[in-house]
Amino acid sequence: MSDKDIELEIQAKGLTAPRVTPADIEANIASVEIVRFVSESGQVLRWAVTTTQNGSSVVGKPSCAVSAANDNKELGEKIALDNSKEEIWPLMGYALKERLASD
Repeated sequence: MSDKDIELEIQAKGLTAPRVTPADIEANIASVEIVRFVSESGQVLRWAVTTTQNGSSVVGKPSCAVSAANDNKELGEKIALDNSKEEIWPLMGYALKERLASD
């Protein structure tokens, strides 16, 4: 199930308590840099270095094409960025919990 499907299900169930949404994560991204590395064995790895609005940088797991012949820049960058967003999610969840605890 994709993040989009999950978001639609949350909305359909009327769950309205404070939470971190995919749109919140997108809005919190100030910039993204893609780092590409080719190993000695020919594997192509890409990391997305994602900088948030407060200047903190996050890196997720890399995308990896085992064979350089299967490497696709667009797909590799999308996977790397999705992996980086997965790292932002818990950080924003923690920040939200802190704000809710102080109210």
